[in-house]
Amino acid sequence: MRQLQGMDASFVALETRNSPMHIGSLLIYNPKTAPGGFVRFKDILRFFESRMQLSKTMRQRLVKVPFDLDYPYWIEDPDFDLEYHVRHLALPKPGDWRQLCIQAARIFARPLDLTRPPWEFTVIEGLENIPGVDPGCYAMVTKVHHSAIDGMSGIDLMEALHTLTPDAPAPETPDTWKPEPVPNPVQLLGKSYFNALGNPLKQLEVAARAAPGLAKAIKGLAAKEFKVSSEMLAPRSRFNKVISTARVVEGRSVPLADIKAIRALDPGCKVNDVFLAIIGGAMHRYLRDKADLPAKTLTAMAPISVRSDNEKGDMGNQVAAMIAPLGTHLEDPVERLRFVHSRTNNSKAMTNALGARNMTEMSKVSPALYMALGAQLYTRLGLANRVGPPFSTVVTNVPGPPVPIYSCGARLESMMGLLCLNDGLGLGHVVQSYTSEATIAFTACRKLMPDPEFYAQCIEDSFEEYRTLAANDVKASASNSAAKSAPRKAAAKKAAAPRKPAAKPTKASAPRKPGAAATKAKSKT
Repeated sequence: MRQLQGMDASFVALETRNSPMHIGSLLIYNPKTAPGGFVRFKDILRFFESRMQLSKTMRQRLVKVPFDLDYPYWIEDPDFDLEYHVRHLALPKPGDWRQLCIQAARIFARPLDLTRPPWEFTVIEGLENIPGVDPGCYAMVTKVHHSAIDGMSGIDLMEALHTLTPDAPAPETPDTWKPEPVPNPVQLLGKSYFNALGNPLKQLEVAARAAPGLAKAIKGLAAKEFKVSSEMLAPRSRFNKVISTARVVEGRSVPLADIKAIRALDPGCKVNDVFLAIIGGAMHRYLRDKADLPAKTLTAMAPISVRSDNEKGDMGNQVAAMIAPLGTHLEDPVERLRFVHSRTNNSKAMTNALGARNMTEMSKVSPALYMALGAQLYTRLGLANRVGPPFSTVVTNVPGPPVPIYSCGARLESMMGLLCLNDGLGLGHVVQSYTSEATIAFTACRKLMPDPEFYAQCIEDSFEEYRTLAANDVKASASNSAAKSAPRKAAAKKAAAPRKPAAKPTKASAPRKPGAAATKAKSKT
């Protein structure tokens, strides 16, 4: 039995009917690489069953402390049933992309059963009319509660359920898993009492560790190493209201090489800056079309992983965050990219001064009761419609595998991230890389964004604008380089050419006819 951390427990406290707090993916597989060229549902079940011991998440369930007096606990579920967690359905004809997104949104909108291990995978067949996807491919919608994983530990879960070759044998690691009895309320209340006695000491310890970071931040602010500006305070937008139970999901895949090439528009910027600028351009287009574009820049909360190497595969969240202005107030895309780059550098400097790890540690000692009460009051009083948002949206960057991976022998063709939403946050983005592909995906409340296809088109148009500018910039640079090097090459060629001996002077030389040189030159062409 292991207790949740503060941030993990906050995701349990925030769970409501309108705000199920799980994250996941929409994955597409090609079974042509599997033995026999096809995969049956029972093959998938058998494959998962053979790899359960590689993940700490799959067979653990939550146990809540009565009255939320303390953080919940993880226990090994004595009633674990794999077939409850892995489901199966098929799209009706024609089986196109829009149908897949609608089905994924419906699945993702339903809360998980927190009396069981908090995850579900749904296999979806019938993908027969999706451009770029071979007929016979199948999709999988994954849902895992955010209290169990963050983006990086989610990648570890992906690794546990995938192989590097289609014919990889079952793992040799022995399965020593043992179920645990569910603790009774008296036991849990007793533990919460002793934890409450020790919590003040933990708070003092965390405060002592955070003090140097706070002093460093004050010193950096005084030395103008970074600044706190009004741009980091988000204006109200249509996405920062009370949300409904319904969801929409969509996304676009683009070549990762193009994302890297766009960085040349502002030397020194990172891939994440490019993603932020593309999303800023998409939100600018979308809100301008709705006549709802704030004059001030919208902002994104960008999670930062602080997971160390020895915490790889651990359950829970090891993340801090920074606020990144998106430049939605700027029309010019290059100006927007430069704005995003400069502001993210400022936010990184501030986060580094405070200490990203310290920010995470401080969340671990927040009183559980106050956390739960605060989350419930925020939802029940509809404060999202009255209080200004801390940020406009979320943009989380999750690096995926750089090489192809396989599940049950089927090659993973594409992956698109899905996010949880809550009141005040009606739109979230996941940018993800996989082999040579980059995916920009979003999850939104259907009430706040009833036209996800249009917003997906805005993302595509924003990307295309940057790609065209980057390509033109490369051509212009190449043309300038060629123009500068041409005289140098000519001079070098002339200098390298052997000199003819000087002709002996004559008493009378025949005069050249006007245009003779030109005629001679013309005859050579």
